[in-house]
Amino acid sequence: MTKEEIFARVDHTALKATVTWAEIYTLCEEAVAYGTASVCIPPAYLSRARQAFPKLNLCTVIGFPLGYNTTAAKVFETQDAVAQGANEIDMVINLGDVKNGDFGAVRAEIEAVRAAAGGKLLKVIVETCYLTEEEKVRVCECVTQAKADYIKTSTGFGSAGAQPADIELFRQHIGPEVKIKAAGGIRTRAAMEAFCAAGCDRIGCSAAVKALTEE
Repeated sequence: MTKEEIFARVDHTALKATVTWAEIYTLCEEAVAYGTASVCIPPAYLSRARQAFPKLNLCTVIGFPLGYNTTAAKVFETQDAVAQGANEIDMVINLGDVKNGDFGAVRAEIEAVRAAAGGKLLKVIVETCYLTEEEKVRVCECVTQAKADYIKTSTGFGSAGAQPADIELFRQHIGPEVKIKAAGGIRTRAAMEAFCAAGCDRIGCSAAVKALTEE
């Protein structure tokens, strides 16, 4: 893959708790310069980023990073994010519902956030590092049934990030309309290329510019 092809799949990301507006601005400048798929930024910076970069594809996170907010809170977060200029929504599922075996609740929450997103692209973060194989399969079914656009491996804040084996499992169990985003711990060009080759349409990464330009 060329650098340009890889950048076109990257959600250029800055989600540290201490991230500053100066860092977000630089992230957005880099996204424009290198043609990334989006920037993924905290909700609090959406309005400023939209004003500064009117045409940039803005992604943000909902229920992040733990996922145990109420559905009503996630719905409000999503509506507010869209109002602030978000084009894409990356939501964290309620892992407690998964562990309780309440997959109806998991599906219903995804559906509620999808409705709140008003047609904006929806990616569902399932945090694979905390799930059993059976739970991963059931969550793939929930994401498919709820008609989300993407299933996403990780927040980057869990005990582990994207794993190739999970991408293969996703491919076997998601519906044909669902795409895959790998995120968490992806820091090299080789890793980005490998995840793209495995079937990922998006790569969540904070290190893409360094990895692809300092060779």
